[in-house]
Amino acid sequence: ATLRLHSEFLVSLGVTALLLLPLLLAMPPRTTGCPAACRCYSATVECGALQLRVIPPGIPPGTQTLFLQDNSIAHLEPGALAPLAALRHLYLHNNSLHALDSGAFRGQPRLLELALTGNRLRGLHGSAFVGLAQLRVLYLAGNQLARLLDFTFLHMPRLQELHLQENSIEVLEDQALAGLSSLALLDLSRNQLGTISREALRPLASLQVLRLTENPWRCDCALHWLGSWIKEGGQRLLSSRDRKIMCAEPPRLALQSLLDVSGSSLICIPPSVHVEPLELTANLGEDLRVACQASGYPQPLVTWRKVPQPRGQPQAQVQLEGGAPGLGGQAKATRDTGSGMLFLTNITLAHAGKYECEAANAGGNARVPFRLLVNASLQRSLPPPALPARPAGREPRHEAGSMAFLALGPATQTAVAAAILLLALTALLLTSMICRRRRRRKKAPAPPGEGALFVNDYSDGPCTFAQLEELRDERGHEMFVIDRSKPLFADAPAESPADRSPAEGPAPGLRLPTRVAYEIHC
Repeated sequence: ATLRLHSEFLVSLGVTALLLLPLLLAMPPRTTGCPAACRCYSATVECGALQLRVIPPGIPPGTQTLFLQDNSIAHLEPGALAPLAALRHLYLHNNSLHALDSGAFRGQPRLLELALTGNRLRGLHGSAFVGLAQLRVLYLAGNQLARLLDFTFLHMPRLQELHLQENSIEVLEDQALAGLSSLALLDLSRNQLGTISREALRPLASLQVLRLTENPWRCDCALHWLGSWIKEGGQRLLSSRDRKIMCAEPPRLALQSLLDVSGSSLICIPPSVHVEPLELTANLGEDLRVACQASGYPQPLVTWRKVPQPRGQPQAQVQLEGGAPGLGGQAKATRDTGSGMLFLTNITLAHAGKYECEAANAGGNARVPFRLLVNASLQRSLPPPALPARPAGREPRHEAGSMAFLALGPATQTAVAAAILLLALTALLLTSMICRRRRRRKKAPAPPGEGALFVNDYSDGPCTFAQLEELRDERGHEMFVIDRSKPLFADAPAESPADRSPAEGPAPGLRLPTRVAYEIHC
């Protein structure tokens, strides 16, 4: 009996263990250093969709995969990722990152994959990716990037995939992709690119997949190379869908595929520049603006610069309107607007000299000189000279050309006074005429029937304002109650009902027992 009880206990214990085994297996192992609310197992830490604003502390140093997606992280605090030197995969997509500090990933030399998709990044600097020499995949899609500067990805020589789709990239500088000799996939689709240079893609010696679709391409002479390159051998990098590079400009080529447009149709118009005047004299201390108008296709980029002066002479500070000032007469170029404004403040002798306005596009460039002369004899900042004190009893002396009344001659003073008097009499006469007309209108008898209010409710005849009693409703609106018990036309002579036709309504003096309220809108 004892042996049977012992065997039954073992059987029940085994059944209980079998029932609890799936629950135990479903629970992930938890290490002692796991951040609160996160899940940690093996070398992976999951902290996604927890409404985090910063990277949580307490992540195990041996973590190789870190999930931080779908949070509200807006900034990577300096040193927040420093202890995670073993990190291989970092997922920060769908957060609120708006910028990356210099050396943000310096402590992750083993990182292979970095996901920054769906953030709010507006610009990138190459220093942000320092230390990522082993990175293979970089996701930057779905941000707000508008311009890729030179050498942005220089510190990632082993990068194989670069995803930049669904941004607002308008400009890809010639050296923006420098250093990406191992890149196999480049996705630039669904951006705002109007053109791309051959030099920009030249560093991509290992490129196998290129995506350029859904951009507003400007099909001019600057894009002639791309069509030829795709037809000659570049089509191996493009799928059948990616070959549909559609033109958005000029209007005559809109919605046409670049591969279907002949090379002779891809034209540019060299720029022409106009500056008026070509020479100007300014006084010391004044501010000066000079416009440079440029035309051409595509729209030229306008740049002002000051021609260097011989050594030993002071250099002026030149600034383009809306741009930062530069020393030595070098002014930064405006954006591609076709017009640049030279803006000089507090002019000194150093501003005098020769300037050049240059306009450039894919069709060529053009320059126009401009010379500024500075008048050293006048200075706006000098205070006006004090007037000498005049002795008592003497009239003040006025300068020649003064507009003061006392400085005018007797004949001129008389003419001015007569003109003022004539204007006053004319205004008085017009006022008198207007008042007389208003009085006549008030005294004139009203024509018969004027003032009668005809209410056509298809059952009663006309009535007058004499029958209306003014009331106000609960909200203070004026109301009129038609009292039909009063005579319709009390002053009119009585008529017999037989003299009236049925269509003329009831006879005068008819009393109606009911009252009807109407709201009058004037």
